[in-house]
Amino acid sequence: MKKFKRFIKRFGLFLLILVVFMYINNTSLFTKTKDEDPLLLAHRGMAQTFHMEGIKSDTCTAERIYEPEHPYLENTIPSMEAAFGAGADIVEFDVQPTKDGQFAVFHDWTLECRTDGKGVTREHTMQELKSLDIGYGYTADNGKSYPFRGKGVGLMPSLEEVLSYFPDESFLIHKLR
Repeated sequence: MKKFKRFIKRFGLFLLILVVFMYINNTSLFTKTKDEDPLLLAHRGMAQTFHMEGIKSDTCTAERIYEPEHPYLENTIPSMEAAFGAGADIVEFDVQPTKDGQFAVFHDWTLECRTDGKGVTREHTMQELKSLDIGYGYTADNGKSYPFRGKGVGLMPSLEEVLSYFPDESFLIHKLR
């Protein structure tokens, strides 16, 4: 019985030390408080929203947008301008290398999902990519209508164009594959 009481005391002391450690480890008492506003990051500029259920790495999100609430297409200069105008501190965008040694500001490594083009993005020149309609594949009603068709021709910018257009803004650049 004496051993059991000693075990209970030790176990209780262990639990108390564990709880105190967990509290101290997770508390913000020892952190410096900042009186700064958080940074606002705009993912792909001002983009169309879509439902996230069942998304995988190869899901075409342009085919699952909600009813459009604004006229912007992701990863375009107008969408980035709108994001900065709405208060974004940083705009994140994706780049793909092109056949002629430039970087296209475009999310997908293939063209079929969002554009009227075909094939791998990096197998095209920047000029070829600029001729595509980047709004071609967007639909909110399972293909009954395409609200951005014809409105995205020439809107795929190069990295150089984006950086020249926004010389004083901050970006998070993500290179895919």
